[in-house]
Amino acid sequence: MAGNTGAPLLLRLVAASVSVAEKAGTIVRDVFNSGELGVVEKGGKNDLQTQADRSAQECIVQSLSRQFPKVTIIGEEEPTDEVVDESHLETGLSEEVLKAVCPQDLQAVKDEDVVVWVDPLDGTKEYTEGFLDHVTVLIGVAVNGKAVAGVINQPYYNYKAGPGATLGRTMWGIVGLGAFGVERLVPPADKRIVTTTRSHSNKLVTESIEAMQPDEVLRVGGAGHKVLLVIEGKAHAYVFATPGCKKWDTCAPEAILHALGGKLTDIHGNALQYHRDVKHPNTGGVLATYSDHDWYLGRMPESVKAAVKP
Repeated sequence: MAGNTGAPLLLRLVAASVSVAEKAGTIVRDVFNSGELGVVEKGGKNDLQTQADRSAQECIVQSLSRQFPKVTIIGEEEPTDEVVDESHLETGLSEEVLKAVCPQDLQAVKDEDVVVWVDPLDGTKEYTEGFLDHVTVLIGVAVNGKAVAGVINQPYYNYKAGPGATLGRTMWGIVGLGAFGVERLVPPADKRIVTTTRSHSNKLVTESIEAMQPDEVLRVGGAGHKVLLVIEGKAHAYVFATPGCKKWDTCAPEAILHALGGKLTDIHGNALQYHRDVKHPNTGGVLATYSDHDWYLGRMPESVKAAVKP
């Protein structure tokens, strides 16, 4: 097994994921800078795939599977038969992660207990349209069906700071340990801000948002980006009352939010499940908050809950 063999599997896996996510973020920027995005429609104009999605997934899945061959890894993009580009592989391990103390309940985790959920480029539509701050690389680690660790890379963090600015940041978290590389900030106390989808809205989404009586609604791309808005105090809640997003969209952000003391469930209050054989869509929608989770659950219209089944 790669790296510091004295460290528990979970720490080694997160340490590898931090290095891999940073490499994937570099690939995302390189593809954009090349001007050759290679866009294809997977399921219509709001469900796109680019060369960055394909190359970043190859980087993540191949790098992790070579280091952790017995761990189940599920990526958003369909695997291809193309020869692996060795330049996309990353073998490094984050020293910061390896120095951490693994929570007691996660120290004996075995390979077969783990599923890694990968979204190589969350916010693809926004990426193609130049809304680069919406883009994230997501690597979520689930143990026995529960999201316990996550790594998020923002390839374009700080990109509005002008020429010469250092781009990108990577954050990671483990439930029971905390989150690093991101700071928990408190949202404004004098108004309610809700974030939701930019490109996948419908009647159910609209009704549920209106029921929250927000003062402001942030319609942005990427589930990872929306959970970060909650973590960093730019929104009080992420409300998405429709089955649009998938397990690879929520596993990493959920783990980091939970590591900081927040909560992510479906709109009925049920915990999301991340077993290897679970259905990929989050059929019950998503509700993410740092506080007052039950208040938002209580405001969800019964008609919406009846239409959006877990």
